[in-house]
Amino acid sequence: MDRAKPVLIDDVEINRFHQFLTARTGGGWIMVGYILSIIGVATLSMSAKLGLSGLWQGMVAAMALLGVFCGGFLGGWLTDKLGRQKLFYASPAVIFLCSIAMYWVNGGMSLSLLRLISGLAVGIEYTAAGSLLTEFIPQKSRGSRLSLLTVLWFLGAALAYIVGNALLNDANGDAWRNVMASPAVIAGLLFFFRLGTPESPRWLLSKGRRQEAEKIIKQVYGANFSLKNIAEDKSSGKAMTLGDALRAGYGKRIFFVVMFWACAVIPVFAVYAFVPKLFQALHLTGNLAAWGSMGITLILVLGCIAATWLINYIGRRTLIIHSFLWSGIALLALGLLPDAAGWIVLSLFGVYALFIGGAQVLEFVYPNELFPTEIRASAVGMGASLAALSSAVGTWLVPISLQSFGIGTTMLAAAVITLLGLLISLVLAPETKSMSLQEAAQL
Repeated sequence: MDRAKPVLIDDVEINRFHQFLTARTGGGWIMVGYILSIIGVATLSMSAKLGLSGLWQGMVAAMALLGVFCGGFLGGWLTDKLGRQKLFYASPAVIFLCSIAMYWVNGGMSLSLLRLISGLAVGIEYTAAGSLLTEFIPQKSRGSRLSLLTVLWFLGAALAYIVGNALLNDANGDAWRNVMASPAVIAGLLFFFRLGTPESPRWLLSKGRRQEAEKIIKQVYGANFSLKNIAEDKSSGKAMTLGDALRAGYGKRIFFVVMFWACAVIPVFAVYAFVPKLFQALHLTGNLAAWGSMGITLILVLGCIAATWLINYIGRRTLIIHSFLWSGIALLALGLLPDAAGWIVLSLFGVYALFIGGAQVLEFVYPNELFPTEIRASAVGMGASLAALSSAVGTWLVPISLQSFGIGTTMLAAAVITLLGLLISLVLAPETKSMSLQEAAQL
């Protein structure tokens, strides 16, 4: 009689280690949301004290996104080459040091350099932490745990505005320095919280380090578990580069990840960076505009939370298609009805914010699931890098489009980008629900 097949670690129940790893990874996304948003709180006071021109203000704002762009590529390569664990410690350490140094900046050059390095650390965080969580979390919880990261990013952004504004209320004229240095608290606590996190056994196997992998499997899952409980990639132990992956047929998946991610973030970053300006163009002023901005942001978070819950029920493909479809229709209506009543405009913005949450949460689900262990971090890094570049370009073009073409055309352009995401998803989006990492990564 055949022996029963061993229980794969993909199929085990969530244990205490998984809960801790989720918290350790999620803390990184809170840190990232906080540090990328805190500049918006301090800009006016900081610019006045340092005498920053408009050029330097734009440079400081852009440097973090440039850092994310470079850090995604660099972090992906380093994470796949050196391992997840080392970079898992490195990103909060770098952000801690940069944030402390922010307290003593004396001009646009030093501020821009520190924001650039912080952005590099953000790109590394995306690749290392996301890959580590993906390679430990059981299959049935993988989608919801990865989706939760997006919600925590927005939580970090909200925390930045709450804490930052509280610090600015200090009568001290240099309170902005405390604001810019405040990410050090989160980064420092996170670094110590992450101590003791082991290396990914899947990455160790991909490098042929089998004894180390088995030791960690026993440490995490118990003495009864071993290498027989992990489904290995067919390529485990063999080197694979991004070029090898392209030749093997992963080009379509890389194209899909980069394009859907860009189509999801360009309108979001552009719209939310200029909500007051957009509302003014749509004739929404006063309390209606103020409460509308807060409400739409809240709805976006609720949309991400709903998508996190739905992802394991309706699947990835259905979620992304409906996300792009209904959010694109809402933007299309805004473009066609720029002079509609205020309640209609707010309602359409609300529909967009609610439904785009599905595509937002999939930005860290699909890239982590669709590629083998050897290039997982590189694929995530490429998506994050090009998304950062796309969002920077989109944010730069919004005020130009509003001035040159008007609100209707600007909203129609956002709708076209969103509906392009729908078309790409209809053609290329796979379904990875209920699949192990090995199954999801197979062509």
